[in-house]
Amino acid sequence: MTGPEPQTVQIDTPHGPARAHLHAPEQAPTGALVLGHGAGGGIQAKDLVATSGAARRAGWLVALVEQPYRVAGRRAPAPAPQLDAAWRAVLEELVARHLAGLPVVTGGRSSGARVACRTAGDGVASGVLCLAFPLLPPGKDASRTRLPELAAVDVPVLVVQGSSDRFGIPPAAPGREVVTLPGTHTLDTDLPGLETAVLGWLRRRAS
Repeated sequence: MTGPEPQTVQIDTPHGPARAHLHAPEQAPTGALVLGHGAGGGIQAKDLVATSGAARRAGWLVALVEQPYRVAGRRAPAPAPQLDAAWRAVLEELVARHLAGLPVVTGGRSSGARVACRTAGDGVASGVLCLAFPLLPPGKDASRTRLPELAAVDVPVLVVQGSSDRFGIPPAAPGREVVTLPGTHTLDTDLPGLETAVLGWLRRRAS
C-alpha cells in the first residue's frame, strides 16, 4: 500500500489500548472501511494490505485496527468477549472523531472477520467484509460451524475465500456474496482478484 504515512491513533478499550492506523484516500473519502487482523497475525497480512489499497483507490478511508493483545506484544488472542468489547470501543471512538459522517463498513481477516460479524448489529456497520472467514473450528466436529455468526449479520456481506481454505468455504445467501479465489487461508495467491472483488463490492456500497 503506497501513499502518505498513515495517522496512527491509540484508543483506550476495556482491555487495554488498541491502535488504529488511518490511511486516507487521495480525494475526500466516500466511506470508511475498518479492518481487524487475524488471531495470530497483524495488519501487515498481504490480503489486508491489498484490500486496503483497493479501498483507497475506490475513495474509502481505511482504518487498520490492532487489538489490545497485539499492541501489548502477545500473539495468543484474547477471548471472544474481550475482542468484541475492544472492537466496539475502537469503533465508537473512530466514528465520533475520525469517521464522522461517513458510511462505515467493518470487517477483517479470519478472527477479525468473526469479530466484525458478531458486532455488526450495533448500528455502525452498513456492510461487513470478511477475508478468509474461518467457517470450521480447527480440530472439531465439522457439523459445528461458525455459520451462525455470518447468518446473524443483517447488513450486506462480502466473503472472499481461498478455494483450498482448510477452514472451509461459507455458502452464499441472500445479502451474502461469496467470492472464491485460488489459494489457502492466507488468501495471498490471487491478490489482483481479491482487489477486484473488493473494489466492485465497495463501489456498490457507496452508490
